[in-house]
Amino acid sequence: MQAYVMRRIVLFFPTLLLVSLVIFVIMRIIPGDPAVAILAGPAGEGSYSQEDLQALRDKLGLDRPLPLQYAEWLWGMARLDMGDSLVLGRPVIDELKMRFPVTLQLALLALFFAVVIGVPIGVLAAIRQDTWLDYICRGFAILGLAMPTFWVALLLILILSVWFSWFPPLGFVHMWENPLVSIQQLFWPALALGFHSNGVKLRLTRGQLLEVLREDYVRTAWAKGLPERVVVVRHALRNALLPVVTVIGLQLAVLLGGTVLIENIFALPGMGRSLINAVYNRDFPIVQSFIMILAVIHLSLNLVVDVAYGWLDPRIRYS
Repeated sequence: MQAYVMRRIVLFFPTLLLVSLVIFVIMRIIPGDPAVAILAGPAGEGSYSQEDLQALRDKLGLDRPLPLQYAEWLWGMARLDMGDSLVLGRPVIDELKMRFPVTLQLALLALFFAVVIGVPIGVLAAIRQDTWLDYICRGFAILGLAMPTFWVALLLILILSVWFSWFPPLGFVHMWENPLVSIQQLFWPALALGFHSNGVKLRLTRGQLLEVLREDYVRTAWAKGLPERVVVVRHALRNALLPVVTVIGLQLAVLLGGTVLIENIFALPGMGRSLINAVYNRDFPIVQSFIMILAVIHLSLNLVVDVAYGWLDPRIRYS
């Protein structure tokens, strides 16, 4: 196990380096100039001279050789110095501190909804296999897998605004300031974000539980005359949930990245909304830094899940 963990940690840094190089290159080859976006203004109608443009490019460091820009940014990331936003003019780390809690709350609440809805319904579908109840549960899962997250979000807003005169709140209250109001603001965005993940967990829970229910020790438990609740919960479900736990850890990283569209649709001041604005304005430091943070979280969760899986199931050995 220790050798496996060490190998994964060693591969962690080359993967991050590759991600940083890819995002740096992509941001430089897409059309647009941050200096032009700043001088032209939000509407793109501002006037400026070529001297103004050149002076701003020199100030922002955009005229320096690309390898030097990449090295300076990479060294800054290693020291947690992400530089200053080209458009906002303030440190990227301050923007991250302000935006990341919103995104994390949204992703965690979406994961909570996916688990508390998907896992119980998956168990219900497995113990009532091939009945009308199973067909309804499987149809619900397929619906979640088939519908894009942004479509679910738009559908929710349409239904809620037409039927209940509800509209996305313009402000935002953090969980530690007012938990009740914060949950009310995040409830529908989190439900839309977790709808696809809910389908994944439902299908996986059902499939794993059906496989475990066919094991000899479960049949022995049935033969002893134990109640269905005891057989399913105490004997079958504990082993069936091991792959589900793995997926839950990985889904958190996926949900963090999936907040980009949801935050823009529901007007939430998180990383996703800031990232979209930064891409539009060619704000290189924000885009590069935010994506690197998401990459670090994704790789870290992947490593933790792999190690936890081996700890939960002693039969697993890493060679």
